[in-house]
Amino acid sequence: MTTGINDLWKAGPGGPSRIAEGITLQRMAESMLPEDVRIFYDPYAVHFVDPAKLAWARDHPAETQAMVEVIERKMPGWSNTIRARVRFFDDVVGNAAAEGFSQLVIPGAGYDTRAYRIESLKGHLRVFEIDRPETLARKTGILKTIFETLPDHVAFVPHEIGKEPWWQSLEVAGFIPAGKTLFLLEGLVMYLPRPAVEDLLAGIAGHAGVGSAVLFDFVPQSLADGSSDAEGGQEIRESTIRMGEPILSGFAPGEVVPFLAGLGFGNVQVISSPAYTKMYYTGKNAGRKVSGLLSFAYAKVPGGNRT
Repeated sequence: MTTGINDLWKAGPGGPSRIAEGITLQRMAESMLPEDVRIFYDPYAVHFVDPAKLAWARDHPAETQAMVEVIERKMPGWSNTIRARVRFFDDVVGNAAAEGFSQLVIPGAGYDTRAYRIESLKGHLRVFEIDRPETLARKTGILKTIFETLPDHVAFVPHEIGKEPWWQSLEVAGFIPAGKTLFLLEGLVMYLPRPAVEDLLAGIAGHAGVGSAVLFDFVPQSLADGSSDAEGGQEIRESTIRMGEPILSGFAPGEVVPFLAGLGFGNVQVISSPAYTKMYYTGKNAGRKVSGLLSFAYAKVPGGNRT
């Protein structure tokens, strides 16, 4: 029987995250654009995409292009929104050393490659990548293939976020609670039930040192609960269900700031789609469609506004 692309993307029991691989595919695709067009460059992304999927795309170029067009039609601007998220989070991490951060913690790290490609981070920040054991096992195996040995500035913490507390595991891995830490929650909050979101963020507020900060992205509540199909929201939601990692949480308009304040965060900034579109999609990129269904939030943990 001939294997089709849909078979390759079917969710199986356990195993590495399909969502993580899909986001990596977006990073790879952006990195393949001309240098004067792409908004970031990730030379390692291609290593984390299933070779069978790459081979299928290589052998079926017309079908691959047709699939890309169908996805864009069903979820207009979503791909460019995901790529803008990568760039915005890159920029925050790239400035972290200059802003005095000494640690970077990435819960649900997936195939994040910032620890290996952002030069200003190396030698300045200790990085802690947290994810399911299956995902980390695949990732560390690939990293050994790329670098021969695992980078010594990164600690890998096997733990499924949202299932049980992870602070003890983090400290065992060398995390210093008093250190000024940047917590990067990229593509994570929306996949957790609301109580787990609150526990995660409250844990950060209660465990991090003075001056620490959290950065995460979020979707509207109407996308999470399926009450709206604006900008292809239903298709986005259903695609995550098909990959075995459904969107579970969102926020109502205007809810994020008081929600974070209630957990003890301060200096909350919300970066919406129009704002990051102006940052990254100008000049030759001015015509790229961007979805309005994803926003970013950056906040200081208690005491952060006194640094």
